[in-house]
Amino acid sequence: MCIAHAAKVSVMALEAWMKTASPGEKMDMTEPPSEAFDRQEVIVLMGESHVGQKQKFLPIIRHGNGKFFNLGETTVPGMDKMEGRFAQILPPKVADDQMRLLAKTMLKVKGVNIAKPGTTVRLTPPRR
Repeated sequence: MCIAHAAKVSVMALEAWMKTASPGEKMDMTEPPSEAFDRQEVIVLMGESHVGQKQKFLPIIRHGNGKFFNLGETTVPGMDKMEGRFAQILPPKVADDQMRLLAKTMLKVKGVNIAKPGTTVRLTPPRR
């Protein structure tokens, strides 16, 4: 997607489980965050450009019945780098026209379409 549209920046928002270690405590890397007793549900905002990255973790606040209420203030200090399959999604250099065309063709073959403002996608046929 970034290659096809010659993106210079990207921002991704993801819902995730997070676990942290207390100061002076060693992080247990064998326990997945989704299974941790003290896990926290967060929205992760990841911004990326060719000059750097920035992340923000916003805790999800829910009512007692589990319904979304609000986002809390971040408690995670700023980081200078994030790694993983959802990081470093921008190509290291801007792609040429031929590479962009190839990327657009691949997206089309995979069924990726550009959303147009004011339109909706109907997943089921209308009832009569």
